[in-house]
Amino acid sequence: MILKIQQLAKYGLILTGICLGGFFPAMAQEPGNTDSTKVIHIIQSDKLNVITKDTVQLNRFIGNAIFRQGNTLFYCDSALINRASNILDAYGHIHINQADSIHIYGDYLHYEGDTKLATLRDNARLTDGKITISGPELKYDMNARIGTYEQGGKLVNGKSVLTSLEGFYYADTKDVYFKKNVVMIDPEYTLSTDTLLYNTETKIATIVAPTTINDGKTLMYATSGEYNTESGQGNFDSRPTIQDSTATITADRIIMDKRTGFAYATGNMIYRDTAQKMTLLSNYGTVNQKEKTILATQHPLMIMERQKDTLYVSADTLFSGIVKRDTSTKKPVIVTPIVDSTLIGISIQKDSISIDSAGKHNAFALKLDSALKPADSTIKTLAIKTDSTIAKDTTRKARVSATDSALAAKPLAPLSDTAQQKDTTEHRYLMAWHNVRIFSDSLQGVADSLYYTSKDSIFRFYKQPVLWATGTQLTGDTIFLYIKNQTADKILLDQNGLIVKEAGKELYNQIKGNQITGYFAGETLDWMHVDGNAESIYYIKDDDGGFISVNKTLSGIINIYFRNSELHHVTFIKDPEGTMYPFTQRPLDQLLLETFHWEIKRRPKTKYELMGSVNTVKVAPEKTEEKENQ
Repeated sequence: MILKIQQLAKYGLILTGICLGGFFPAMAQEPGNTDSTKVIHIIQSDKLNVITKDTVQLNRFIGNAIFRQGNTLFYCDSALINRASNILDAYGHIHINQADSIHIYGDYLHYEGDTKLATLRDNARLTDGKITISGPELKYDMNARIGTYEQGGKLVNGKSVLTSLEGFYYADTKDVYFKKNVVMIDPEYTLSTDTLLYNTETKIATIVAPTTINDGKTLMYATSGEYNTESGQGNFDSRPTIQDSTATITADRIIMDKRTGFAYATGNMIYRDTAQKMTLLSNYGTVNQKEKTILATQHPLMIMERQKDTLYVSADTLFSGIVKRDTSTKKPVIVTPIVDSTLIGISIQKDSISIDSAGKHNAFALKLDSALKPADSTIKTLAIKTDSTIAKDTTRKARVSATDSALAAKPLAPLSDTAQQKDTTEHRYLMAWHNVRIFSDSLQGVADSLYYTSKDSIFRFYKQPVLWATGTQLTGDTIFLYIKNQTADKILLDQNGLIVKEAGKELYNQIKGNQITGYFAGETLDWMHVDGNAESIYYIKDDDGGFISVNKTLSGIINIYFRNSELHHVTFIKDPEGTMYPFTQRPLDQLLLETFHWEIKRRPKTKYELMGSVNTVKVAPEKTEEKENQ
């Protein structure tokens, strides 16, 4: 039977009285509806129809319907209430107001009064006054105050828009848990991940899955941590990565601030400049992404890739940055060697030394007797007289003649300053302090401090620097190493230059001078120019490798030539004076130059010595010895 009520008063108070007096007493007697907090109260409606079908009674409300359950109000155009199941189905302009804090909208509502679970479809959206969540279907739990969408949805928080396939909003904590194809778009960045926890008040995104943040200039990748989407501050764990157009930084943990451009990397940091092919390893580093600088401490190690021979640099502290285009880099000026008209050529051969004052054809050869007996008591002294003509080397005529003639014709040109030239290429510089060590297959070295810039490709070593090239020790007050085409091209030992090469056990070939310039060919020393108060001591061997004699020479300028990393040819220029001693009668107290020092113990033997702490390397053998003693 259908009972039709023609027209109810439009005032909510009259309708409420009728409903409470006519329907709710009967409803209160229904099983399962004894809890008054679950009762859906009718506040207002233009029309009411009571429909009974198969013993099921439905109340139909039409026009401006308003209902209440607890502190929640329901607004709609029309609705059906099943009193037996306590279910409300509402249609058109749905609005749910929970305690004036949560507002939910849609065109269709299915509400279960017992569980207080609301399902909205068609233009469904939820807002707390600051954020808005929308989707094709929204579910909201009135008890837990949790909003959910599982068919795709969107959250708008100020200028940020976040989309995902699934989302869970916690109204009490203001947290939103997003899953599957999560994308957050902001005018300043884009965040993409599979799972994300986001707080709408603090605007902090908690990363719990692989996440990428792209601001157009910087790409951040992290699997755990936090990122403040408003301030741009991040705290990432589990090996995050920050990458821009030229560099990449990875570490166990990175704390970054987008506004200042600083990033602080802790634990196994790897900083790589892809443009310069440079990698910096350290346990701690500070990166300024705006200025493109990095300060590395705690066992830093820089790896500079080259075509044939990678260079490793370690120190207590390493700093690297970009050379300002308006800043000129001061470069050392090579002192012009003034070549005297007097030149002597000495060709060191297996069984003799040829001394030739070219042009007069009065060369003589001193035959070296390999069977020279120690019993010989005569010390043969050779006083080298000079001539005004340039000597020619009988073994390397073309090479020596061309080189020495070039020196006589024109001085070494000072380095040109290219700072005024227009160059849009970014050049990186490196500064290293204390306990500097470098290693490559062809070159090793130590110093107190170092400076290098790719602008002029010069390594500058300061304070007791020592380099080793193909077994030859090179020292000076300051050392300049010139790189060309990613290989060693030239070296300058500035002030108190000294070259030492071990000839045998406790026997050393030595050359010193005020300034020494060396030239490389194929990663090995080719020849060297010693300028100013040059002195040399070197040993002569026979065919069997036995020592024959020792030559000690003074000269204004000395040129030394190498072949297969061995001393091959020496040219003395400007007032040379020398003495040759038979090996068995050599004066032991005169076989070391005044500035001689042999520091082979400081030479890095492998690249692994530059990694980690020195203490760690020392402790390991001691532990091994203890175990053996036990």
